[in-house]
Amino acid sequence: MTNKIRKAVIPVGGLGTRFLPATKAMPKEMLPILDKPVIQYIVEEAVASGIEQIILVTGSGKRAIEDHFDHNFELAYNLAGKNKKELLKKVQEIEDLAEFIYVRQPKPLGDGHAILCAKNIVGNEPFAVLFGDDIIDHQKPALAQLMEVFEKTKSPVLCLENVPDEEVQNYGIVEPKNEKDGLIEIQNLVEKPSPENAPSNLGII
Repeated sequence: MTNKIRKAVIPVGGLGTRFLPATKAMPKEMLPILDKPVIQYIVEEAVASGIEQIILVTGSGKRAIEDHFDHNFELAYNLAGKNKKELLKKVQEIEDLAEFIYVRQPKPLGDGHAILCAKNIVGNEPFAVLFGDDIIDHQKPALAQLMEVFEKTKSPVLCLENVPDEEVQNYGIVEPKNEKDGLIEIQNLVEKPSPENAPSNLGII
């Protein structure tokens, strides 16, 4: 088993109900931020952090995500014919970002089940999990920072943020134990607790 993280699992099978009606016909991961969809920012962060293989766990109505990273011969031919070299280059760069593997999640049974759907591809290797709900703008990718901590500790690593009391029910909340050098040892975690039952205000992102 290697200690180097080469693979990233990205669950994209959710229904996106929080973003309705925008996500009725479009996957939430394809919603644009400026000139790129959310999922492309996530993949680019993974690649910038050293990830080589992207495992996208998809579901019903998510074909647009596969099409986005796949080669589109008709589009490439059209752009080349109109001498739109810069646009053609951008499109080709998307296709060449990484090795993409798609796994189907039969039913939207949550993120844990989605990650489990990728187990045969991940095998016994350590891997990263990324979600499309948060984009962190930092000179050094957040994932790269997490991977460095993993290489030092050889333990699972989570990214946390302080969450207001009224929003803890929307997050997985951790129960912290010890803190040293900016790292927090986690004793337990609770998925979407009520504010009165939350063990802390540290939410998983």
